[in-house]
Amino acid sequence: MLAVERGPVNFMGRRLALLLLSGVLVTVSLVSLFVQGLNFGLDFNGGVALQLEVPGAASRQSPLESIRARLEALGYRDASVVAFGSDTDVMVRIGNNDDPLLGDRLVADFRARIDPDITLLGMEFVGPSTGEELRERGGLAMLLALGLVALYITFRFQAKFAAGALLALVHDVIITLGCFSLSRWEFNLSVLAAILALIGYSINDTIVVFDRIREVFRKARALDTVQVINTAISSTLDRTLVTSLTTLLVLLAMCFFGGQGLFGFSIALSIGIAVGTYSSIYIASSLLLTLKVQRLDLFPLPERSTGGDAQP
Repeated sequence: MLAVERGPVNFMGRRLALLLLSGVLVTVSLVSLFVQGLNFGLDFNGGVALQLEVPGAASRQSPLESIRARLEALGYRDASVVAFGSDTDVMVRIGNNDDPLLGDRLVADFRARIDPDITLLGMEFVGPSTGEELRERGGLAMLLALGLVALYITFRFQAKFAAGALLALVHDVIITLGCFSLSRWEFNLSVLAAILALIGYSINDTIVVFDRIREVFRKARALDTVQVINTAISSTLDRTLVTSLTTLLVLLAMCFFGGQGLFGFSIALSIGIAVGTYSSIYIASSLLLTLKVQRLDLFPLPERSTGGDAQP
């Protein structure tokens, strides 16, 4: 049964206030992105990453403290030193460095100054040119994903629906990137993967709402556009919230218990899904009203055929 029979919630009654809120959030995000940019990680800036096993038996300090203290003594105060796996496994990341031999020198220094039994489990070097190329390709990947989504919505629904969906996606991406810019969280390839996954997840919620809007337009011809949108959102609200909440529970578990390696991916998707659920309900649908969508946009009247002159 249509949600209008159950008394739909007047979502569109709050649309102007929430559009203003979104405008403020997008503006703050854009200002932060232009002023201080993103805190690009090793994947985009270049540098070296070391995976070490540090027994720590020869030092009173923990493996992490020993490595951090030695790197500060060498002048690498901005280096990232985190645990991964067991208590003796250490990940060292030093960005903005174009020396391919830095990793070998650091391992030799750690063995000489901390513990000769330190084991190198893995080493990765990313040159500055490679990092710049990854930044360009990452930006192109996001633009391509947004363009393909716009084409899909245009063919499946109509151009006004495509404009609303695309602007809602841009809204979600900008706010998520703005959170990373303001908080100075590291932006790496896993975060880029989360942004691309967010585009797919958010458009799925929007399509569910748009499908129901089209269905209500077809079945309830007496309703105006505001009533149609309120009815459609009300009838899909339970499904949207349950899907988003169950996904967020998994992502928050990854965020708090998954370690440093999963933090960027999980926090980016958590922010994006929360913002994307909100934008599917308010931003995409509100923009349909702004663009004055109506039933004739989806179901145009058939052209009347004009017959020839009547024969006498």
